[in-house]
Amino acid sequence: MVMRSSFMSGVCVGIAGFGYLAERSIVGAVLFCFGLLTVVHYGLKLYTGTAGFIRKGNLGGLFLILAGNILGCFAVSLLARCSALPLQEAALDILQSRLAMGPLRGGILAMGCGFIMTTVVTFSRQGKNLPLFFGVPLFITCGFPHCVADAFYYLTVPFDFLCSHIIEILLFYVSIVIGNFLGCNIYRIIMPQQ
Repeated sequence: MVMRSSFMSGVCVGIAGFGYLAERSIVGAVLFCFGLLTVVHYGLKLYTGTAGFIRKGNLGGLFLILAGNILGCFAVSLLARCSALPLQEAALDILQSRLAMGPLRGGILAMGCGFIMTTVVTFSRQGKNLPLFFGVPLFITCGFPHCVADAFYYLTVPFDFLCSHIIEILLFYVSIVIGNFLGCNIYRIIMPQQ
């Protein structure tokens, strides 16, 4: 059940990323909200929607969720490769800018995305979805990496670039997964009683 839910969550984020690659502007950032709204509405498992609420001993389950998210993104990346839109070029631009910042800076910036994601999911758990329309465009506009959205972008770039930079991409990706996790848990780290 967890794998199916996390796979569908990856599909939702992948479709949102597809829209953003088609329209890389504030409009595209707002359209990206579709992904998180769908995840929240259906109660799907998303790495960054779960990491801030995970209990001790469930870390393995969190990585299972991430694996399902990546597989869902991969499925949508195959659709993106069929599109007549210049999606691969847009994805390559995002990936190259990510790699240029390096893993340390990427991981630190990813904490901002994790913080935003846990905040908006906390609101949505209280039936308040309006913050989703601000949080998602905010992390995109700020350039804070989101490990699931980034998985979609990376899987959409031309295969030759992906293969020739795989080690560099994996190092960067691990740093943003960790950064997202830390950002998702800032509340628990700083205000453990809340």
